[in-house]
Amino acid sequence: MLRLTWAQPEDLIGHELRQARLDGRDASAVAARWRAAGGDEAPSRAGASARPASPRLRLLAEDLLDELAGLPAPLADSEPTDLDRIRALCPDWPLRAPAAPMPPTRPETTGTESTRLEPTRLEPTRSKPTRLEPTRPEPTRSEPTRPEPTRLEAAWLGRAVGCLLGKPVEKLPLTGIRRLGRAAGNWPPTTYFTARGVPSGLLTAYPWNRRSAPTSLAENIDGMPEDDDLNYPLLGLLLLQRHGRAFTTADVARVWLDELPAGRTFTAERLAYRNLLTGIEPPDTARHRNPFREWIGALIRADVHGWTNSGDPGAAAGQAHRDAVLTHTANGVYAAMFAAAVIATAATGTADVHACLRTGLAVVPPGSRLAEAVRHAVRLAAAHADFDAVVDELHAVHSPAHHWVHAVPNTALIAAALTHAGGDFTGSLARVVSGGWDTDSNGATVGGVAALLAGSPAALPGHWTAPLKNRLATSVGDFDGTGFDTLAHLTHREATRPCPSPPPLPPSPLP
Repeated sequence: MLRLTWAQPEDLIGHELRQARLDGRDASAVAARWRAAGGDEAPSRAGASARPASPRLRLLAEDLLDELAGLPAPLADSEPTDLDRIRALCPDWPLRAPAAPMPPTRPETTGTESTRLEPTRLEPTRSKPTRLEPTRPEPTRSEPTRPEPTRLEAAWLGRAVGCLLGKPVEKLPLTGIRRLGRAAGNWPPTTYFTARGVPSGLLTAYPWNRRSAPTSLAENIDGMPEDDDLNYPLLGLLLLQRHGRAFTTADVARVWLDELPAGRTFTAERLAYRNLLTGIEPPDTARHRNPFREWIGALIRADVHGWTNSGDPGAAAGQAHRDAVLTHTANGVYAAMFAAAVIATAATGTADVHACLRTGLAVVPPGSRLAEAVRHAVRLAAAHADFDAVVDELHAVHSPAHHWVHAVPNTALIAAALTHAGGDFTGSLARVVSGGWDTDSNGATVGGVAALLAGSPAALPGHWTAPLKNRLATSVGDFDGTGFDTLAHLTHREATRPCPSPPPLPPSPLP
């Protein structure tokens, strides 16, 4: 029997009930009707329940999904999805400086850049991690810069390394990740996970991710295996090659339909893809029977928008927004905008990680759940020398209410790891993957940011990058087998190619 994951109505209803609790809708009557009819909770880890529901129960699930969509949403005003409304809530939104010729590309560098920080520093001298709230009376004005090709290559490599580190332990509970790492003498993880030396009983209790272990354990790595965390940046690159930085959300949909196999999509992306095939137009594709619209999928598509807007975090966030609203709303969109702004700032090579995180928060409504979670995570990272204590507190706060793929807890963990490690490459990766939840996606985002701060491939430890063999596997376009140096060249071309882009937005009104 074919049991398609992330698409069965009887599974979606449980996820939508959870989402309703998060965004303040009163779904108690709907939940009672579902339970009275014999409906189950959503699967906690898997994408589908073991057995299909009866036809009667499935029809009820579809009706209840539509009923839930019509409930009043009390957080709609403080957590909008429309970009103009988002900007109106962000008094420190970074504005683009008056147009000026871009400076010439700096010579390629080798070795560690000066922005790389020590992993245990909690109080960097240039900025304090606890001060993420806007401190200026007027928005900053950012100036676009030319990204260095070597820095972009480091970013592609860092994203791949972080994803690869997290793949074997994806879906495992936090206890299992810790026990597996400690049994191998690799805790916190400063190299790839391995089964060597791990007792068989422990492997039975906490099995590796079955799809990833054959390609992602240290003893099995032979190049970068395919993963959606790399597929989406490749799709973003294709998007820019075909439509430029002025692309529309409909252009994103066209590229997906042309180049993205449906079986390579998951959660919100799978449901938006389904909605496209049934004739639903963006941005309704993100809303129709899609309980995953605040999960992490838009965040993992954000890197390319930051890479191609170096020094212009506002433009990066706007670009990420047009991509994200195909599949996501509210906090799911904010996570992508946050990441894009962080990456655009890191890509300049002139800001430390704490400045990057502050800039990321400047494009997120300050009263949103995501902004509150990030600020809390950064405070925790500054308060505790032991990162395991930070993780325990984050899980205590977020795990009872959120699915492990939801954008809010995962973005908080990303911010905490980068803060606690001071942006150091190995330290940041060790922390974020040791924190559990969506380990490969979080590792990818953190690896990309930390690699930008490091500045070049030569600044990344060889034990991380050598196993990749400058080779990436993918089913997207003609990229299978492409090297990261080639991807950096193609990205640099899009970042510097003259093409129509949306005009600078006027300043948003200050409260």
